[in-house]
Amino acid sequence: MDLYAWIKALHVVAIISWMAALLYLPRLFVYHAAATVGSETSETFKVMERRLLNAIAKPAMTVAWIAGLILVWQGGWGASGWLHAKLLFVVALSGFTGVLGRWTKDFAADRNTRSQRFYRIANEAPTVLMLVIVALVIVKPF
Repeated sequence: MDLYAWIKALHVVAIISWMAALLYLPRLFVYHAAATVGSETSETFKVMERRLLNAIAKPAMTVAWIAGLILVWQGGWGASGWLHAKLLFVVALSGFTGVLGRWTKDFAADRNTRSQRFYRIANEAPTVLMLVIVALVIVKPF
């Protein structure tokens, strides 16, 4: 049995789950920003956002990091320049996950002050980071 391949498969599934959450959560914020504070719709968004962050995004991020670090160690990738660049962008993606957590707490406490437009623009950040990360992994330019 090729353990490396199984860990890589786990890593890819975790990344897909993490990215799905990072792409969907800001979209929920777009709609939540338009909802009336205290309304049934607003309360439903709060539940959806909290569950998406805590049940999918955070666990998937954790598994992606653990599996990824195991792959680096088992594959002997530690000295690769492309990996160092990738890790920089993965740290940024992890930071964005933290920011989404803060915004989720703001909505939960009815403290959101940002517009729908702000969240539409913020929704592009994980896409850009994902494109760069995937290019680095596939192309390995340095």
